[in-house]
Amino acid sequence: MSRFEHTFLRLVRGETRGLLGFVGRAGLSALSLPYAIGVRLRNRKFDRGGEHVTRVDRPVVSVGNITLGGTGKTPVVEWVARWYREHGVRVCLLSRGYGQSDHLNDEGLLLDQNLPDVPHLQDRDRVALARIAIDELESDLLILDDGFQHRMLARDLDLVLLDALNPFGSGRMFPRGMLREPIRSLSRASVVILSRADLVEPERRVEIRRLAERTAGPLCWVEGRQTPIGLVDHEGVDHGLGPLKASRCIAFCGLGNPEGFRRTLQGLGVDLLDFRSYPDHHVYSRTDLDDLALWAQRQRPALILTTQKDSVKLRVDQIAEIPLLSLRIAFEPLSGVAELEQALARLLPSVGELS
Repeated sequence: MSRFEHTFLRLVRGETRGLLGFVGRAGLSALSLPYAIGVRLRNRKFDRGGEHVTRVDRPVVSVGNITLGGTGKTPVVEWVARWYREHGVRVCLLSRGYGQSDHLNDEGLLLDQNLPDVPHLQDRDRVALARIAIDELESDLLILDDGFQHRMLARDLDLVLLDALNPFGSGRMFPRGMLREPIRSLSRASVVILSRADLVEPERRVEIRRLAERTAGPLCWVEGRQTPIGLVDHEGVDHGLGPLKASRCIAFCGLGNPEGFRRTLQGLGVDLLDFRSYPDHHVYSRTDLDDLALWAQRQRPALILTTQKDSVKLRVDQIAEIPLLSLRIAFEPLSGVAELEQALARLLPSVGELS
């Protein structure tokens, strides 16, 4: 995590005390007001038909969130894509491609590795991508990754994630908090998915749902967890979870929510000597690799762990001659799975009519 991000998060969470904390939070609050007004006006235009929305002749499923930072979206995108593929549907993924250069970004590379039979297109103009997916790739259904705020492309189903570890981004709009739009925007969601639900107590899950529905009204509610299913190398070869047994490990990641990765490792009983985090979508440099090598030499672990999202960018199988493996995560619904599958299945007749 960069120094700027660390300072920002300490301010947002109220951990920076004294005059500096007071002035800093006051400044962020002042900046959040015009942001909140802009979001409200934009949503009002869409709600009233004041903004042009393009509807394509294929079903569109959006997977998104209302907060900044990681909510576990990528495993859900993979789960939804697999569900439709198992039903014989030709799927195409569309995303903005945050952090990409000439090729797929880290999330795109990860999905490309895990879903080799599902094409993935990235560009800011997702309406144009939708037309390419339909006209050139003959896709039956489009999955819009991180699409809740991208309202220019009409969708038939909106899946919106809340991270159980920090569902409402401190309850304040960016930059005073981590909310991209107000909690009441969840009323637009077809299904709300509470991710990492297994990492909080059942009473906390009930409280999160109560708080969400108090503002947004009744919600179709699903709870799920990020399930570790194996350790893979940079080529995607699965080594199972066996290497974790009796192995002293260090771990690092570049995620929007590094704590989720750390908690997952702890839940597996990993003997974790040390942990490092980098900014979300971090591009690793030669200097970073040299620094990681020095860190590994000091800690002397048997194994170095990271995430698939980081591994696909690093593309190395060891650091300082110590094996590097990434933890592969899959989304697993814990409750509400019938409601989720019913929501997805409602689009199957539409797909059938186009085939």
